[in-house]
Amino acid sequence: MRNITIATSRPRAKAISRRKAGLWLPVFLLLVQYVFAQTASPQASPPAVGNDLEQVLSQMDVASEKFRTTQASFTWIQYNKVIDDIADTQKGKIFFRRAGRDIQMAADLSEPDAKQLVFSDGKIQIYLPRIDQEDIYDAKAHREEFESFLVVGFGGGGHAMLKSFAVTFLGNEKIGDTDTAKLDLVPKSDEMKRTFAHLTLWIDPQRGISVQQKLFETSGDYRLAEYYDIHVNQKISDNAFKLRISSRTKVLSH
Repeated sequence: MRNITIATSRPRAKAISRRKAGLWLPVFLLLVQYVFAQTASPQASPPAVGNDLEQVLSQMDVASEKFRTTQASFTWIQYNKVIDDIADTQKGKIFFRRAGRDIQMAADLSEPDAKQLVFSDGKIQIYLPRIDQEDIYDAKAHREEFESFLVVGFGGGGHAMLKSFAVTFLGNEKIGDTDTAKLDLVPKSDEMKRTFAHLTLWIDPQRGISVQQKLFETSGDYRLAEYYDIHVNQKISDNAFKLRISSRTKVLSH
């Protein structure tokens, strides 16, 4: 039986813990986009990139109806305003799965240090193999806010974003070989605004994807997320959403 410790702290410390947990969501989350993988079967030519907000959102709506799963490799780059430089670069794989109305997300970081994150059933679980410790954050009270970030570009419809964000069309821009529509999202929630100023997405709307994200914090810091080697609607093992822990792992519940 695993040893579970309930971490108690003053309200300010709890707020910091929630913020720390939230920053793991790219999500951007964090965070975070899905790409329809190319298949061998012939497909009709996709529509051109939309040149106004309504057209882009409608294209995303169509793509959202087909979404079930996504897995991709990523690079997350954290900029720190105080030092005016890149403070951290993380690489790994990310997984999304929709089961009915529920959204599951997992991130498996390989560089610079191994870490695992799972969001499921209103809980955020973070595992640090180096110290063999699991931290569990209860996000049920903020589940709707977390999921509103998670589905941005990862299976969420275009018009659905308008419930949680004020969305502005910034024009079209080429990212690598992909023609994208650039959207800027400002959270409507006052609580979210205290941490996240706005989020910029580079959307490939005909495939319903965000190929790049940039999350700006109120502190002036930002996180740039780049996604590649993306596979959509392919079966993902249940193990992707399970932490690789043991009976000896120390567990802290916050």
